[in-house]
Amino acid sequence: MAALKPYTRIAVKIGSSLLVDEATGLINQAWLKSIAQDIASLTTSGKQIIIVSSGAIALGRGRLGLSKVHLSLAEKQACAAAGQVVLTQTYEAVLEPLGLKTAQALLTLNDTEDRRRWINARATLSTLLKLGAIPIINENDTVATDEIRYGDNDRLAARVAQMCGADLLVLLSDVDGLYTTDPNLDKDAAHIPEITDITPDIMAMGGNPNRMRGTGSGGMATKLQAARIATDAGCAVVITKGDAKNPLSVLANGTEKASWFLAKTNPKLARKQWIAGSLKPKGTLVIDAGAARALSKGGSLLAAGLVRVEGKFEHGDAVMITDENGIEIGRGLSGYSAKNATAIKGLKSGDIEARLGYDGGAALIHRDNMVLST
Repeated sequence: MAALKPYTRIAVKIGSSLLVDEATGLINQAWLKSIAQDIASLTTSGKQIIIVSSGAIALGRGRLGLSKVHLSLAEKQACAAAGQVVLTQTYEAVLEPLGLKTAQALLTLNDTEDRRRWINARATLSTLLKLGAIPIINENDTVATDEIRYGDNDRLAARVAQMCGADLLVLLSDVDGLYTTDPNLDKDAAHIPEITDITPDIMAMGGNPNRMRGTGSGGMATKLQAARIATDAGCAVVITKGDAKNPLSVLANGTEKASWFLAKTNPKLARKQWIAGSLKPKGTLVIDAGAARALSKGGSLLAAGLVRVEGKFEHGDAVMITDENGIEIGRGLSGYSAKNATAIKGLKSGDIEARLGYDGGAALIHRDNMVLST
């Protein structure tokens, strides 16, 4: 899988039109088993895979006998409830025999846009990946409303890729990439294999969201929005037609057209830049010389090195880190509120749970959520 070799954490978005047979409303079992083989091969080679899968509503409408194309929000939520259990069981059925563990995660717009919830979701997904599980992610359509939902899994997949620090997002769909115009309407439309900058002209090539199919809600427009989100976060994106069996192998071998969107940075650097420049600190953690030395060597900030807490902030807020002379050492996202950080000041990690009544982790600020000034 040469084309995928440079990447270590890959998010794969699977559209409803690939997963569910539109005529029958049933899972395309042969296709799903083939992509499961691809995923097993990638994990064997040391890569971590995240699946963002549509399909719950499409499956649910079949189970509930709703054949009309346009559903009300309440009907979509009912279909999602009826279909999600089938979707999860289906992935488990094809991946478990290959020795792969799966875990379901249902997210809403607030989970990826609210910083505190984002941090919690990131921690959960990161832990699943470290434990060797494959997260199967979908939007929680059962509870989401029109005002607080993505409505398409392209952009959700981009936010998940950003959240998990993925370095590649694969958008598998019923199109083989970006064209200068709609190839269904213009025989002279030219395929664009590589995009280095998502300009307004590129965005205009996306047209309108897909309104024709009953099994999907996106289109090239939402895929381009997803590509912009992901590449800004340091994650490359590829859009390709995924209806062939073993679609990831086909992509990796270069035997199918695809459009690659290149990132100008990497996920870790993009995240550091976001923490350093985009977030206004709501408080300060003053640390001793020993803690400062530990940070300079790449360590996380532990409660044992905390001297005092200044300001009012909550878990997930941005804070400044200074030495006892007030010199800024860095900035980061606090793992504890100001009140709880004060309560565990100077404690060893093993004593935190006894003091607070819960274990929020050893780090006041994890090194992945921190950027140093020098």
